[in-house]
Amino acid sequence: MKYGVPAGPEIKGGTVLFTGLPSAGKSTLALATRALLTENRRAAEVLDGDDVRSRFWPELGLSRADRAQNLDRIGGIATLLAGHGVIVLVAAIAPFADDRERMRARHLGLGLELLEVHLATPPDVCRFRDVKGLYARHDRGELTGLTGVDAGYETPRRPHLRLDTSAETVSESARRVVALLAAQGLVAAQPVPER
Repeated sequence: MKYGVPAGPEIKGGTVLFTGLPSAGKSTLALATRALLTENRRAAEVLDGDDVRSRFWPELGLSRADRAQNLDRIGGIATLLAGHGVIVLVAAIAPFADDRERMRARHLGLGLELLEVHLATPPDVCRFRDVKGLYARHDRGELTGLTGVDAGYETPRRPHLRLDTSAETVSESARRVVALLAAQGLVAAQPVPER
């Protein structure tokens, strides 16, 4: 048997928060992790910070207060899903430590795990990738408040896992996230074979 539903009568859900600079690989890694989990019959959902914001509350901007509200709302959805046994994979810049801590406290208050995975991809790699064209827009003067450029990012001090996505493949990183979930008892502990 590969990774699957944990043994026992109750399926335990939880949340993984992928945090890091724009284009660090958060969404890509969340999707790859979901693929590993779902192919092995484990319920998993991805909540992408930008996607959720644009679909459900487009009125939020990039101010400090709006960023906090966005993460709070995502956290509310995550706890709802996790409370029903789903592994929730949140891909969000989440630049501020106190916002991340508030999200963790909300989970813990409901008896749910929140695992923090910091994508410590170097800024020059993120700028080169520029998946959404944000760095290019900033360079042209079309965008301000870009995290890691002219807006701050508070690096997590003690994440559950720290990954440099420029130093390993997506599948290697995803397997490390699944191993973390297994160590926390959120998935069964058999390894996923190499692809």
